[in-house]
Amino acid sequence: IYMSMLAVFCTNAINILAGVNGLEAGQTLVIAASVLAFNVVECFVYENAVDQHLFSIFLFLPFLAVTAALLKHNWYPSRVFVGDTFCYFAGMTFAAAGILGIFSKTLLLFFIPQVLNFLYSVPQLFHIIPCPRHRMPRVNTQGLLGMSFTEFSLDELSSPGRLIVRILRLTRLAQIKKTVDGKRLKMNNLTLINFVLYVLGPVHERNLTGILLCIQVLGTMVAFSIRYPLAWVFY
Repeated sequence: IYMSMLAVFCTNAINILAGVNGLEAGQTLVIAASVLAFNVVECFVYENAVDQHLFSIFLFLPFLAVTAALLKHNWYPSRVFVGDTFCYFAGMTFAAAGILGIFSKTLLLFFIPQVLNFLYSVPQLFHIIPCPRHRMPRVNTQGLLGMSFTEFSLDELSSPGRLIVRILRLTRLAQIKKTVDGKRLKMNNLTLINFVLYVLGPVHERNLTGILLCIQVLGTMVAFSIRYPLAWVFY
């Protein structure tokens, strides 16, 4: 069951944390480099499951090179745009390597930002709170990216939906305010991208991508800390 869920999660995780130039290819590059580093350590330092980790290394070396070339042209201002095809391909590559390389639990550690994004997005992904087709940030009059919003009235929501809105409002994990006519509520879409914009305010697209990739790198540092110094606690 876990393997099936991992394959589904990895395939979609990058696709739901997307919509900014350089972000899809950038997060893929960071995760791929992290997995490759893990494989090298396991293969040549600890000599654990050498054949399986060598398989993963041989898979990720060309994948990393291709993704780096893609990122060069996908970085702001982008000349090449990635879509669902790349996101699904990248996610399934990670899932296949983790399952066949027998490090599926460790693989998930390198997806910490994607896991947080998924958990934050759950109310909209499962339509407990209205979810527009696109939840990407919006460009304001100064040319900066700001949050995108969804609108609804409390009467439209189920009991779990009203509870979630109350929790988000109390914990200040989302910006919730009344519309101009005062009859409906306006809340930022529940994605990690919009949350960063909620905390920092409008920023330039290039800077936003850099911030999100720094979060991805920070997630990798946490992953390696859990996998090695703190392995006795989590494994």
